[in-house]
Amino acid sequence: MNIKQLRFIFLLLLISSFYACDYFSFERKKRLHELDSIIDTSTVDVFPSFSVCDTIIYKEKKVNCFRETIHREITRSLIEEEIKVKKTVDETIEVVITVHSDHRLTLTSLVASEYLLMMIPDFEARIKKSLQKLPKVRAATKRGIPVTSEFKLPIRVTLDD
Repeated sequence: MNIKQLRFIFLLLLISSFYACDYFSFERKKRLHELDSIIDTSTVDVFPSFSVCDTIIYKEKKVNCFRETIHREITRSLIEEEIKVKKTVDETIEVVITVHSDHRLTLTSLVASEYLLMMIPDFEARIKKSLQKLPKVRAATKRGIPVTSEFKLPIRVTLDD
């Protein structure tokens, strides 16, 4: 072999080593970016779940189980607190709950009448406290990746004086 052939072989080996190295792989970064853009968190493959809902297969029934569990546990928590009011309260509030990808539940917003908030000034704090008492939640997943999801739940509040 002569010098030109050795240089050519060395150059081929050098170029092929750049293609084999992950450090120079722009394709990997491109695939990760494509994956991020494909995941639509408004629709999920697997709905958030509590352990009592894990055995349910059908998506719609699993959603209902999730909502019913939240309703039941919030109601139980509020009943335990024995809220006293001066006048009767009977209204439906709207609670927006965020289930984070790290399995946390947070109260995003609460829509209630001025009357209810006047009768129970610490109502939002009570709802937040009841969310903390909920059993551990499994986050929704999209293509096997945990995602943050948000839910609007109507909750009926009925209190007698």
